[in-house]
Amino acid sequence: MKQTLNDLAIFGGPAAFAEIRHVGGPNIGDRDRLLARINDLLDRRWLTNDGPFVQEFEKRIAETTGAKHCVALCNATLALEITIRALEMSGEVIVPSMTFIATAHALQWQHITPVFCDIDEETFTLDPARVEELLTPRTSAIIGVHLWGRPCWIDQLTDLAQRNNLKIIFDAAHAFGCSWNGRMIGGFGDAEVFSFHATKFLNTFEGGAVVTNNDELAAKIRVLRNFGFAGYDNVVSLGTNAKMSEVSAAMGLTGLESLDEFIAVNHSYYRQYGAELNGLDGVSLALHDETQKNNYQYLVLLIDDRATKISRDQLIDLLWAENVRARRYFYPGCHRMQPYDTLYPQTSARLPVTEDLLQRVLLLPTGTTMSPQDISELCRIISFAVSHGEEISQLMSAEIGTHAG
Repeated sequence: MKQTLNDLAIFGGPAAFAEIRHVGGPNIGDRDRLLARINDLLDRRWLTNDGPFVQEFEKRIAETTGAKHCVALCNATLALEITIRALEMSGEVIVPSMTFIATAHALQWQHITPVFCDIDEETFTLDPARVEELLTPRTSAIIGVHLWGRPCWIDQLTDLAQRNNLKIIFDAAHAFGCSWNGRMIGGFGDAEVFSFHATKFLNTFEGGAVVTNNDELAAKIRVLRNFGFAGYDNVVSLGTNAKMSEVSAAMGLTGLESLDEFIAVNHSYYRQYGAELNGLDGVSLALHDETQKNNYQYLVLLIDDRATKISRDQLIDLLWAENVRARRYFYPGCHRMQPYDTLYPQTSARLPVTEDLLQRVLLLPTGTTMSPQDISELCRIISFAVSHGEEISQLMSAEIGTHAG
């Protein structure tokens, strides 16, 4: 009898997980504390416009990062756009393609050309040597991205910016609670931008923030996020509405109270994944420097299909069949998304490391919505799939061929 995919033990019958396990399930914190804050703001009827919760949240973020200023905004994309405008970037700005599309959009939206640069094989972040090769008279800035909470080459990129009179900011969407050489992420460059989107380990439902040590820049960003107002009835510049609401700040403050718990859970699962997948051919865990502070928010596997005999994408299809929403990450790369694929069609030729990484990354769920038993079951599925990689790959290809016919 011809064997089918359903004959394989794990993949036949009901899915392993009754509930869908999403990557980055939201952390909530103490529900009672959150509801108490919401009741407080409802009683005060101060719902937005720099209320006490937003002010307290900004103070706490500045204290946590060691930065002089924190300006809270409604999301990180607008935080990036406003920071770019406040720093008067223009012409060309060098960015990695291995980032969320918002990093590039924040530039292109303002008619600034994102120049996609390759990454290095150690950190998977901007390669300073490649950045230097891309500098032109039109270059006004560099945007480094701290990937998966792992800092990019901060010192080298900052030195490069200073030597060439360029602005430099860091997209730190993944890196709240992380450190570099003993200093917390947040105080580097002209500014750093955090995301507090629901998928981040510290979330404000939806939100972002700019942190900076530059007094003038912080003041300018505050004006730009509030329609250009500098005081009552005094509009001094063009601006937009990017303020964080009180309910979002209430969520952020509640999360901050449980920050150590969130990190401890993530760290525990990072180690559990590493132990249970250790020695599995073709599967490696993207490692963090445990001498530094990390949030362990992203659980990233790197798949080498020459060893696994099953491709990364086939493995993802099987995990989805088991109700595990594993993901390719940043695939297929900003440079292959629109409008950039049309505007800059030759970019991929100069991004060999990026192109290779985009084919290998697999992101798995972690965080407070998971349990140690969930992690073990997930690792069992991956181990089974990899140990039967060639057989499963052939069966999947055959079924696709059958459906196509």
